[in-house]
Amino acid sequence: MRTRLVVVFLVPLIGVLLALGGAYAWSAARSAQQEFFADRSGDVSYFVTSARQSLRSGNATVIEGEALRYHELYGAKVAVVDRSGTPWVAIGMPSKVLDDDTNDRVQLALSGRRGETPQAVLPWLIAETALVEPVFDDGDVIGAVVLSASTESLRKTIAQQWVVLAAAAVIAIAAGLLLMNRLASWVLQPVRRVDEAMAAIEQGHMEARIADDTGPPELRRMIELFNRMANEIERVVSRQQEFALTASHELRNPLNALMLRVELLAIDLDGEHEEDVEALREEGRRMTQILETLLGLARSGRGEAAFAPVDLVELVERRIDAWQQVADEGRVRFELHAEHAVEAVTDAIVIESAFDAVIDNALKYAPRGSKIEVSVIDLQDSFEIVIRDHGPGINREDLGKMTDRFWRGEGSEQKPGTGLGLAIATDLLASLGGQLSVDAPANGGLVVSFQLPKGGVR
Repeated sequence: MRTRLVVVFLVPLIGVLLALGGAYAWSAARSAQQEFFADRSGDVSYFVTSARQSLRSGNATVIEGEALRYHELYGAKVAVVDRSGTPWVAIGMPSKVLDDDTNDRVQLALSGRRGETPQAVLPWLIAETALVEPVFDDGDVIGAVVLSASTESLRKTIAQQWVVLAAAAVIAIAAGLLLMNRLASWVLQPVRRVDEAMAAIEQGHMEARIADDTGPPELRRMIELFNRMANEIERVVSRQQEFALTASHELRNPLNALMLRVELLAIDLDGEHEEDVEALREEGRRMTQILETLLGLARSGRGEAAFAPVDLVELVERRIDAWQQVADEGRVRFELHAEHAVEAVTDAIVIESAFDAVIDNALKYAPRGSKIEVSVIDLQDSFEIVIRDHGPGINREDLGKMTDRFWRGEGSEQKPGTGLGLAIATDLLASLGGQLSVDAPANGGLVVSFQLPKGGVR
């Protein structure tokens, strides 16, 4: 954004400098040329007076001496032609032959008409410029004076002026760039503070605020609104944490009492129920671990995943066994597709919770006598768990809504549920750096896929 602001301010500045600088440069060049031609015209007028006297007397000594000194001093060429157009005096010219353009101007001067003042042109387009003036004596033209001067000095003068002008433009642009950079920093400082505060809040520092009164008044208003929003977010998150803390704490006592009753009942049961009792104990331990995780999340505001080596195939088999009784009630069978053990470093509790949420959703909509297919796949850079049911499915345009909280599809009003299952599973997988995707096959049903990165959170 800083670059865009600087460009937005700097481009018009450069455009204005170029327009004004170009106009001034051209004006300075024209002024230098006019001064140059004015000086040369004055010199021609001086030589016209001397030439008149020399042509009257027929003696060229005076005019030749003056023209020679002028040539030595300024390097200009001076010629005097008589009434017939023949060069009478020629200083600085290798021969007394005039070029066609100069000869035409001489003939114009001998006819009694003065030559036009040369038009202003860029000095490096011409190497020399020639001025021709008639010599009058009592109203009659008796000859003409030709002065041919190099434009090198004019070019140097204009080049020096333009170099100074370019340097001034560069200094102005540099000053403008510095000013615009400072201005952009001043304008963007509140935006940068907002970005830093948002990053802090995203990392769990809910107390992050912006105490800054710099920048334009409009952005100060934005900071004030941001702080209000952050206060409201902190209040809501705090209430959620308090609720989770209270709920998880209150659930521990009934769970402990329940597990105690299970142990008491197990004393009076014979050995044939030992497997069922052990399954109850395992579920109790799992619920206890979930509550401990919920308590940690409520205390810190950010859950810490307990990464450890996990066999995903064994984890899935264990959860399928836990859901088998519910599946049997609906005459739904599970099919597990896994060729070998799939070892991953992840949080087993999080994976189990996400898996349970999806299986619970699949069993609600699976028709009687159908099957739920579960696949565990070891890919090159990730692990994938795919749950495929053969229920009524969903319209493809609604796939993006399925992971939204409290969203329920059309026709699901008669089914128990809150619309939170897939949303919770998505959040759980995101805490591990994974993701959940949903697809609707053409032949019906729903496919839910877990993608888990190898090596832990990415």
